[in-house]
Amino acid sequence: MRRQSLVGALAAALMMAAGGQLAAQNSPLDRLTLRQDQLGWEGVGKLELGSPQEYCTATLIDTNLVLTAAHCVHDPRRGGAPRPPETLTFRAGYADGHSIADRRAVRVAPHPGFDPRAAVGIEAVRHDVALVELESPIPAATAAPFPVASPADLREVSVVSYAAGRDEALSWQKRCSMIGRVEGLFAFDCDVAPGSSGAPVFDRSGGRGRIVSIISAGGTAADPSGSTTDAMVAFGMELPALVDELKSALRSRPAPSVRAPLGQAEVRAGGARFVRPRRTAPAP
Repeated sequence: MRRQSLVGALAAALMMAAGGQLAAQNSPLDRLTLRQDQLGWEGVGKLELGSPQEYCTATLIDTNLVLTAAHCVHDPRRGGAPRPPETLTFRAGYADGHSIADRRAVRVAPHPGFDPRAAVGIEAVRHDVALVELESPIPAATAAPFPVASPADLREVSVVSYAAGRDEALSWQKRCSMIGRVEGLFAFDCDVAPGSSGAPVFDRSGGRGRIVSIISAGGTAADPSGSTTDAMVAFGMELPALVDELKSALRSRPAPSVRAPLGQAEVRAGGARFVRPRRTAPAP
């Protein structure tokens, strides 16, 4: 099955299981241009993947731990082998050539259940989670980490991400919807694109955001309600148990060596595991 078909099949399975349909009352994207716009979001940043042309979105969940998608830390040019930690750089609160703090990675733990060679599907999304340990902590007063939580019966979510065409500053979609959920997998109708891989999906019902999922993949899919036009669908997973497993995996690995502090550098483009939207003509 082609990737487009896989995305459509996964979206249909999640939405049909939940009796969901694509929502139409989502908020637009807000560009977080000024430092006052970024207040509270400094813990979300770019994870540079070894070159200025490649990045994912990533988020601090501790002062020295970053959460992102597992496929971001595997290199497709090397048969899906893990990227060396020293090739990864986290840029907290990156905007227009500047970041709040830059840190290189020293240890990386992608979930062992993730197969980087597998097509987009249930198991690929379910385990598409990785933790990146930074060379030194970023003080919470500089960029506060976000807690990870289960989504309970959540329907409305919020996403903060970078993406192709908007990669020079974070974009915040204050309101989009969880449109499908089954066995720890989620479908969202949030506005994501290449580069949004690893982006945090927040529950903001209690004030400060709690990460309830991250973006694994996305594409266009038919609305089960019968609409003649396709819409963007993004996929994520339930996090708490996976994150606990990855923290244990990191603790079991040898302690990293300490290196000199990293200077700032600009990142310009990137993306992964997203299907380009296609236009669909109305049925005759």
